[in-house]
Amino acid sequence: MQPVKLIFKIAAFLLLAFVLIFDLTSCKKDKLILDSSAKVQFSQDSVLFDTVFTTIGSSTRNIRVRNKNDQPIKISSIDLVGGSTSPFIINVDGSPGRSFIDVEIAANDSMYIFIQVNVNPNNALSPLIINDAIKFVVNGNEQTVYLEAWGQDAYYYYPTNAIKFKDGSYLPYSRISEADNAVINFYGDKPHVIYGYLVVDSTQKLIINAGAKIYLNNKAGLWVYRYGELKVNGQKGNEVIFTGARREKDYRDEPGQWDRIWINEGSVNNSIDYAIIKNGTIGVQAELMGGAGVVFATEPRRLKITNTKIQNMSIWGFYGVGYNVYGGNNVFSSCQEHSINLTLGGKYTFLHCTFANFWEKEKTRDKPTINISNHVETYVFPLDSAYFGNCIVDGKLTNEIGLDLDESNTSFPPKFTFSNCWLKTGMSTSDVSRFKNDIRKGSGSLAFVDYGVYDFHATNETRTKNFSNPDATTDAQKFLFDLDGPTSLRNTTIVTIGAYEN
Repeated sequence: MQPVKLIFKIAAFLLLAFVLIFDLTSCKKDKLILDSSAKVQFSQDSVLFDTVFTTIGSSTRNIRVRNKNDQPIKISSIDLVGGSTSPFIINVDGSPGRSFIDVEIAANDSMYIFIQVNVNPNNALSPLIINDAIKFVVNGNEQTVYLEAWGQDAYYYYPTNAIKFKDGSYLPYSRISEADNAVINFYGDKPHVIYGYLVVDSTQKLIINAGAKIYLNNKAGLWVYRYGELKVNGQKGNEVIFTGARREKDYRDEPGQWDRIWINEGSVNNSIDYAIIKNGTIGVQAELMGGAGVVFATEPRRLKITNTKIQNMSIWGFYGVGYNVYGGNNVFSSCQEHSINLTLGGKYTFLHCTFANFWEKEKTRDKPTINISNHVETYVFPLDSAYFGNCIVDGKLTNEIGLDLDESNTSFPPKFTFSNCWLKTGMSTSDVSRFKNDIRKGSGSLAFVDYGVYDFHATNETRTKNFSNPDATTDAQKFLFDLDGPTSLRNTTIVTIGAYEN
């Protein structure tokens, strides 16, 4: 029995030793580390904000503060160096401010600090640089994370009225001027930031000059109401830009950030030249309000759109509703559904355009690049013509042309024509009244420089070259230069189709 008692004594001693070691270890882990060599680590040592519009703040940035020690650590103080006058504000553990004390981080744990910046107007035409830093004091050590933001003053357009709908929703808007017959110019000296809808009312005219940048907030848009007039006068290398108001990197290629440019009937002189329209819901909607057909056949409804790129829209690039549109040297690319959607008839001419839909966002696309329709159920609208000359129609689908045409009403037979085009389609093109001159088809897509960044120059692509000219009545000869501008003269005898000569 003696050996058994000895074994029990040894076991008890070992258990007591284990408990003591465990308690000592636990106490150490619970105890703050005070060694001057113990510091915290940061996910980044500087935080950069892209250009922020004055008065409207910015999105939130964050840094992660890590404690990689086996004991808790206390940050004695966290301060914005600029103090109470700093344009930055930080949020630590859910509390906003500019100064914090005694912030603890558990062993092998971390926390996030969120950072915002607000820029006060200074009437500066060029961006200003704003600097500050967050200073951390840990065990007598000073550690710093640097902050930098680019700020710029802008013109702001806020809603002053609202249209209330039967379902209780509202459409907030403001007019470009409270004066009738007003002619308003937008210049490129400062950005133009729009909230809600900015309305060009009846009898008013908006001229957007070369180099102007139009930034639209969530659900915002530009509305050219009946008999209003829009002139977008960009230039090659000095285009007019329409895009979302969020300037940070994550939003540079995010669709659906704003609503649309919406043009109604009434004016005969709406035009868009050298514009880049991107990251919205619908790029341009040209619409005969109230319907289409013979009742409205004499209503002026004209838009000329040239040398323009419409890209990365969450629904459609261009939406025509019974409208009269003349377009040339345009690229309509990469939208969630159609690049262009022509409905309820109308009259359309597109020359030297590239329709290329290589949408690659999280939601897949199942609708063709081009859609043409002339009816709603059994009601047929007159499709006077839809003419595509010297155009490229391409994309990821096997068929990038959608035709939803009711031909039962012989009074309004739908008229559409593709002449001298390369088409990504499996449909028959044997009808020479609708597929004229040199029509080439392919089951595989053309080779472009990089459709991921919307560069639709064809690369060593013989399938886009050596076309004869389409019918002279299409005015194709008017586009002597391609979308690259005066440095890129077209060969008008042996034609390269699409918006680019090379």
